[in-house]
Amino acid sequence: MTNQFLWVIFPYICMATFIVGHIFRYRNDQFGWTAKSSEFIEKKQLMIGSILFHVGIIPVIAGHVVGLGIPKEWTRALGISDHLYHMGAIWVGGLFGFMTLIGMVILTWRRFALKNVRQLSSASDLIVNSLLLLIVFLGIYSVVVTNAVQPEFDYRDSISVWFRSLLIFRPEAAYMSAVPLAFQLHVLTGFLIFAMWPFTRLVHVWSVPLNYVGRSYILYRKNRTN
Repeated sequence: MTNQFLWVIFPYICMATFIVGHIFRYRNDQFGWTAKSSEFIEKKQLMIGSILFHVGIIPVIAGHVVGLGIPKEWTRALGISDHLYHMGAIWVGGLFGFMTLIGMVILTWRRFALKNVRQLSSASDLIVNSLLLLIVFLGIYSVVVTNAVQPEFDYRDSISVWFRSLLIFRPEAAYMSAVPLAFQLHVLTGFLIFAMWPFTRLVHVWSVPLNYVGRSYILYRKNRTN
């Protein structure tokens, strides 16, 4: 029963909350669809932490999409051996993962340690920062430590197959029963952050101002002084 709840019911609850929550938030709170900036309070740590986090998280997300969504047979068909894929996941994924982790450490320390930033932060801001830090740490721990201790474990034979079974609405909880604890916690906290997403500042991810690229130039004209 516990296995079914953790690996079938809970993920579906989180995904449903993610979708319905965004629709509700957009229809009822468009003016709050942003993140309160604390740049005017402290800029240096925010810039360093934000750059490290955002530069690191994009390849990390791409790696998760490939690792979870693409079966082994497809990468083999492209000429990518399992060993080559594994090495890339460890070294390239580990590099960007560490970059993301360092960025999150800086951002989380800044939000908790600087009094003015902490006072500007809501409870959800502090929870999201802490949870993101935990998720990234568990991901790094799983890749570096768990893979070293249990080199025979391959998440593409278990977690990936389970995840794809969720997407086609034929969940197979049994695939997660023998997965190492660090990977299990990483997966569960990942789904939890998706459930919280619509109700936190994370919604600003969907508000990237892409229209800036094609907008007209703004012309400034100085007033003449005699």
